[in-house]
Amino acid sequence: MLTAFARAFKTPDLRKKLLFTLGIIVLFRLGQHIPIPGIDYKNVQTCMDLAKGQQGLFGLVNMFSGGALLQITIFALGIMPYITASIILQLLTVVIPRLEALKKEGQSGQAKITQYTRYLTIALAILQGTGLVATARSGSLFQSCPVGGQIVRDDSIFTTAVMVITMTAGTALIMWLGELVTDRGIGNGMSILMFVSIAAGFPSAMWSIKQQGKIMDGWLEFGLVILCGLAMVGLVVFVEQAQRRIPVQYAKRMIGRRSYGGTSTYIPMKVNQAGVIPVIFASSLLYIPALIVQFSNSKAGWATWISQNFVKGDHPIYIATYFLLIVFFAFFYVAISFNPEEVADNMKKYGGFIPGIRAGRPTAEYLSYVLNRITWPGALYLGLIALVPTVALVTLNANQNFPFGGTSILIIVGVGLETVKQIESQLQQRHYEGFLR
Repeated sequence: MLTAFARAFKTPDLRKKLLFTLGIIVLFRLGQHIPIPGIDYKNVQTCMDLAKGQQGLFGLVNMFSGGALLQITIFALGIMPYITASIILQLLTVVIPRLEALKKEGQSGQAKITQYTRYLTIALAILQGTGLVATARSGSLFQSCPVGGQIVRDDSIFTTAVMVITMTAGTALIMWLGELVTDRGIGNGMSILMFVSIAAGFPSAMWSIKQQGKIMDGWLEFGLVILCGLAMVGLVVFVEQAQRRIPVQYAKRMIGRRSYGGTSTYIPMKVNQAGVIPVIFASSLLYIPALIVQFSNSKAGWATWISQNFVKGDHPIYIATYFLLIVFFAFFYVAISFNPEEVADNMKKYGGFIPGIRAGRPTAEYLSYVLNRITWPGALYLGLIALVPTVALVTLNANQNFPFGGTSILIIVGVGLETVKQIESQLQQRHYEGFLR
């Protein structure tokens, strides 16, 4: 990785792209520390110090915003509205025929879907911004803080509208910055900004674990977390790179006096075909019951049961439900993102076939069989990776500060690998020594 970056900085055009990307990252991190109008920043910092990293129900969104959510800055919503909008559009593509037709149109259709994603992102940002302001005004954002209800200085409609518009504009600016990185920088802009948001919380989380440790002034716990993180990174790299390659051969075709085809290739089927989406789905779904109890302030039996079983991450019922939801969403997302029948039809149209398997329906059944077999280890792997923070809650008493969570590690390693691949591919395009020899 370091060698690839060193070689990239020696190439003038790649150096410009890397410096441009670093400049966007600096602007992004600056916006994560600028408070929005109408917020008592001093009270926010007081509550943040008292919370000591316990992010509660808003931990997932706060992680994707780089800690900007609980500080209520202009980038408080972070990249989460765009992620949610992208997932919703991807799911609707399977349900709505119009979106499915746009997806098959190629680049022009994808441009329209991207535009729809932007509109939905703004709508979700308005909705989430309004919810965040209401939560901060009611004092539910920092329940254990004595000044938690004094974060919003003015309860007028004008001040509320200004706060919501500011956060929505911040989300739109993040979208624009991400697209700039994609066009003029290195890698996927949205993924890079997500990487930066998550990685920004690592140093403070690690130091908090050291301060909370009891053995050797916390250095033993600190070392154990480092070793655990390195082991997780190695496991994630191994599984994310693992794939089942289905061999495909194309028969020769004569068009005029020229022959086409006769080549062999393969269909790469990754072990973790769903990526980090199942973990995000499961985490978001488990937040809903706790949020309902929090805003309803109900003392009924059902509310008490949810508070006891679905708020604390180390409860056995919570752990089992979380694991089962991840496995379910892994199969669900793979089923809607990879269509064996469509792949089999495309292979048949262009004269491709899997050796030993007849073209058409037998090929689709074979691909479906392989996909189900390979999804099981991927789903179990996602579930086990996601439970690492829960184990840390019990063994290391790391509270909500454990930095090497399943979602964060999956995103950081995935984005890092993809960025390095893009840098290496661009380097190969500019250095032809190997081909000239």
